[in-house]
Order: sequence, then structure tokens, then C-alpha cells
Amino acid sequence: MTDNQGDIENVLGELKLGDDVYKKVVSVFEEEIDKGLGKRTNPDATIKMFPTYVRSLPNGTENGDFLALDLGGTNFRVLNIHLEGKEVDMKSKIYVVPPDVMTGTGTELFDHIADCIEKFMSENDLLGNSRKIPLGFTFSFPLKQEGLNKARLVTWTKGFTSSGVEGEDVVQLLHEAIQRKGNLNVECVAVINDTVGALMSCAHDDQNCHIGLIIGTGYIYLQY
Repeated sequence: MTDNQGDIENVLGELKLGDDVYKKVVSVFEEEIDKGLGKRTNPDATIKMFPTYVRSLPNGTENGDFLALDLGGTNFRVLNIHLEGKEVDMKSKIYVVPPDVMTGTGTELFDHIADCIEKFMSENDLLGNSRKIPLGFTFSFPLKQEGLNKARLVTWTKGFTSSGVEGEDVVQLLHEAIQRKGNLNVECVAVINDTVGALMSCAHDDQNCHIGLIIGTGYIYLQY
């Protein structure tokens, strides 16, 4: 047991970093943030610092019924959210994104998303609604936004390679798939990444929340 403990300590010892190394990491991190914020240096920056078009935080007085989509990996989530100020009623369901859809065409991917929306709306008696339901789309991949509901995919990550999507407006691709279904009276009014979504959700509950942070397959940070 003692010998094993010694072996463990030897392995872990190589992972211990001194203050000088941490300071170097911070310095490089800050340099890349500055590069990401610069118009000329952004293309070469490893931290892109893409802006969001969400201009304000919720204040707890929001009301209405909304749909939300969350695509960020092999699972895809559809949500129906009812807001009455601070009161939130939420229904959601997770759908699998099959590997052949992840690596197929963009049309196949967004048709799959539209199929999931249709199934969810059918199960929750939302089909045939005369009022167009506003939809928020959390698309957790590098996006260069051109408006609140317009954003072009920079590059796929997380194992997705769907063709015909990089460089295209993902909201337009979603709307085209919705139109192909013919029975979904919904409109995407905002596209965001998961960090913005986390910030908006927490800020609705706590007005003191001003920072969103996601640490997963990547590292994303947002400060409002």
C-alpha cells in the first residue's frame, strides 16, 4: 500500500505547477482575449471573443409562452416554457442525434431537428396553434453573429461534420427545415450559445448574476 502511494505521489508530482507557470497561463490567456477582441487580430486568435446580440438581462417581469431548442452534442433538447414573472413552468424532452445525422448533410441534420420539434409539439398539444410561437435556439458551436436571429457557423466541433452548414446562417437553415414540415407555426427569434443561455436563465432568478461560464468539452465565458 505504501509503495502504491509513493507511485501515485510520483505521478501526481509531475502535474503540480508552480506560481510562475500559472502566471504564464494567465498572461497567454489575456493576450489571446485581446487578440480575439481586435478586428485585425481576431482571425488568428485562438479565443475568438464573438459578441452576442442579446442586449440586456431579464428582470423577472417577462411573460408568455416560448419554445427553446438546445443543440450542443449528441443529445438535442426541446423545451416549452411558460413565464409569469418569476414563475416558470417548463416541459422538456431530450432527443438523440444519431451519428449518421451528425456526419451527414446539413439538410438531414435540420430536418431531424424539425422532426423532433414536431414530435414535441404534438405530445404537448401545440400543433395547430393559430399564434406563431417564438422560439429561442441555443446552438453551442462557434458562431459569428450578424443579428439577434442571424448567425453563421464558423466551424463544427464535438464530432459534428454535417456538410453545407459551415459559413451558413443556422437560423435560416432551421426555418427552411420548419417550412418543409409545413405544420409548425414557430419562428426563431433569437440564436445564442450555451453560455448566454446559462447567464439569461440564472439572471432571471437572481438579478446579481452577471457572468455566464461553461466548462465542458470547451471553455466559454461571458460577462455582461
